[in-house]
Amino acid sequence: MKSVLLALCIVSVSFPALAINRYNVQSMSCASVQQAVDRDGAAILRWQSARSPSVPIYDRYVRNSLFCDKGQFPERAYVPSSNTAHCPVKRCADGTFERSFD
Repeated sequence: MKSVLLALCIVSVSFPALAINRYNVQSMSCASVQQAVDRDGAAILRWQSARSPSVPIYDRYVRNSLFCDKGQFPERAYVPSSNTAHCPVKRCADGTFERSFD
């Protein structure tokens, strides 16, 4: 019984990581990319590097701060889409602000 309960706990903890949707943004319009992130709350957006087309680039993008971890906030970012090179979206960034006075 303990092993079943342990297995259930492990599966329930790892399941949310599998539930996030992934999109190839280079085949989507900017409006479609923004609608997907807004609809899903959080999504993995992926595209090929402009410098090296064999290298995939991806990150997690969010609708608002509810989808960021504690201590993080949504910041503006840009991804390429089928109709623009700079489609505005948001991704989570650390909330710490460090400033160098060198």
